[in-house]
Amino acid sequence: MNYAIGIDIGGTKTAIGLVDSEGNVKDKLSLPTDQSVSPSEMVDRMASAVRQLADQAGLSIESLTGIGIGAPGPLNTKLGQISEPPNLRGWWGFPVVEAVKRHFDLPVFFENDATAAALAEKWIGAARNSQHFIYITISTGIGAGIYSHGRLITGASGNAGDVGHFVVAPEAGQCVCGQEGCWEFVASGTAIARQASELLGRPVSTKEAIDLAVSGDHPEMTALIERIFKYIGVGCVTLINTQDPEMLVLGGGVSQVGEPLFNAVKDYVSRYALNPTGRETRIVPAALSQDAGLIGAAALVHVSY
Repeated sequence: MNYAIGIDIGGTKTAIGLVDSEGNVKDKLSLPTDQSVSPSEMVDRMASAVRQLADQAGLSIESLTGIGIGAPGPLNTKLGQISEPPNLRGWWGFPVVEAVKRHFDLPVFFENDATAAALAEKWIGAARNSQHFIYITISTGIGAGIYSHGRLITGASGNAGDVGHFVVAPEAGQCVCGQEGCWEFVASGTAIARQASELLGRPVSTKEAIDLAVSGDHPEMTALIERIFKYIGVGCVTLINTQDPEMLVLGGGVSQVGEPLFNAVKDYVSRYALNPTGRETRIVPAALSQDAGLIGAAALVHVSY
């Protein structure tokens, strides 16, 4: 059995896993993404964690097939750099691939985290039988991985799928990117919590907002969540009209709402996708949840893309 390391770098935590060539996570651990230290120091900690996982599994570093890294964009896969992700400001311009290679004489693969998760869903998840699909993660932000004609579509610098910055509601206010009314500004988990907190005049989590809406006991919250589900539908229709996928795979924390979200999005798509076949696009939940990021990162090593 061949093993690869998957590293999923996030704004608050970094997941690291030892993943075999069938997509099974043999062992894993999580490190806080400590932004009070330099990125180089964080990579040192990641390297120690990789060695710990290999030792626990009785494997030598040299026996590993490679290391895959998924990270939030914008990034530059040609240069191996994390460019300007809003939630990793201390990492801007950091050459992460070069830093990892200082520790290990192994192949290192690097892609946007949503792109990597899309590859994982193709490998062992909900899109195994699809040649044209888009994986959409709706969580802290919104991002996508695009798989078409049997391969990942990554773009010139690895940033294809940065769909959270489609403008869907210009009247809604200014996104961190500077545009007005971006998709993730109005429909991400962060957006839900922000708008619900403004509505109730107290801190409200995404989960609480959705629970209040689904209960039916708070009409204003129900109206808010219905509007957000509509915005999610708007973004999905835009992707269907642009990319003509046969399937959308929805992942991320907000997708855990389940049936209310999926029913609303399917209804919107069935009415507003331009092409008749687009209106019938399958919309399914991601099969991989907690480990999607690190499995996706390891998939960059194990799977041809």
